[in-house]
Amino acid sequence: MAEHRATSGIDLHLEPAGPGLRRGLTDALREAVRTGRLAPGTRLPSSRSLAADLGIARNTVADAYGDLVAEGWLTARQGSGTRVAPREVPRPPAPAAPRRAPGRLSHDLVPGTPDLSSFPRAEWLRATRRALASAPHDALGYGDPRGRPELRAALADYLARVRGVRADAEQIVVCSGFAHGLQLLCEVLRARGARTLAVEPYGLDVHWDLAARAGLTTTPLPFDALGTRAQDPGDADAVLLSPAHQFPLGGALRPERRAAVVDWARRTGGLILEDDYDGEFRYDRQAVGALQNLDPDHVVHLGTASKSLAPGLRLGWMVLPPSLLPDVVAHGGGRSVSALEQLALAEFLISGAYDRHVRAARLRYRRRRDSLAGALADRAPDVRVTGVAAGLHAVLQLPPGTEQSVVQAATWQNLAVHGLSRYRHPAAGGTVGDALVVGYATPPDHAWSGTLEALCRALP
Repeated sequence: MAEHRATSGIDLHLEPAGPGLRRGLTDALREAVRTGRLAPGTRLPSSRSLAADLGIARNTVADAYGDLVAEGWLTARQGSGTRVAPREVPRPPAPAAPRRAPGRLSHDLVPGTPDLSSFPRAEWLRATRRALASAPHDALGYGDPRGRPELRAALADYLARVRGVRADAEQIVVCSGFAHGLQLLCEVLRARGARTLAVEPYGLDVHWDLAARAGLTTTPLPFDALGTRAQDPGDADAVLLSPAHQFPLGGALRPERRAAVVDWARRTGGLILEDDYDGEFRYDRQAVGALQNLDPDHVVHLGTASKSLAPGLRLGWMVLPPSLLPDVVAHGGGRSVSALEQLALAEFLISGAYDRHVRAARLRYRRRRDSLAGALADRAPDVRVTGVAAGLHAVLQLPPGTEQSVVQAATWQNLAVHGLSRYRHPAAGGTVGDALVVGYATPPDHAWSGTLEALCRALP
């Protein structure tokens, strides 16, 4: 077996086999042409070059070429070399037209995704070019397991300025999104002997599943008319909260409950995992500061670019207490994210492009929320928008007993939307009633009016 790098710019892989070199080479070339691996018109290496690479006599290669020219597989012309002869190459049957995925509907109000059509492609491309042009050579190596120092430094400045986080770049670990960060933390907690993670009564089952796979049991916190009662997680070893904008109920954790859960962590040595969900998008007032600011030694702050930019970037970060940092680094972190993407985000932050993009997105999503509330007031007065004016989703309170019928009616309107019950923890006590969770950021601008119309037709 030999591999030949031809001067014509192609790589020719041949496996001569058989009772003789000439016959083996002839059969191998014929098979390559017959199967279409060597396309019509492909120029073959000279007999001298191929013979040198295969370690055989030049006459053997010349004779094999001559046999295939006589058979019509190859052509040979003075000054043009030896080429594969023109012929019909059998094509594989065309794949069947892709069928529409089951449940794929025309209008989409499923929460969790920003308007992907508004991703700042031109600005991101400029940031990537600048970052790559100025990147040191070692940026393309394995690097620090916490992530690129340029990004960690930029995040430390940004989070302090915008979210009130108290952090040094040395305490930040880059990860590939919130779920990856949560997975690492759950694995570290279990390795340290933790058994129970307290969670909000409504949330994402994917997060509960991550904890379960790490060996932790999730127990839902109680709640009342004021929101999650996080002030006393009981015997839990850690608690997972989204205090700035709870998903999906949409409220902010009350100040007295923020202080109380931090006191619990200090008193018991427990750990608070702060999911800064939608933390940058508050429309009626300045955003609530990070819980981590109250006690950096007992709170892990987790953030992500998935809502502010796009989930496909797979960029997130953790601001860790010093005592937790070595164990999390040992479990992996920044090496799971492309160094080039990290450098681009660092440049995006430092240049101010990130701030400009978030401000523009905040205005656009506020208009979406306002138009949603206005349409409901006109056409569905029995449905009201609840939760603080923030984030990328809203909760629509429905008349009792109507949630499932409204979700079904939405399907008839070719609209994907989720009922609130979908996000309820199986062990949660009580219920907050029937509701829809509407991701009003998901549709692109050109589809927003049609999607809103479909929603209104589905509502009581």
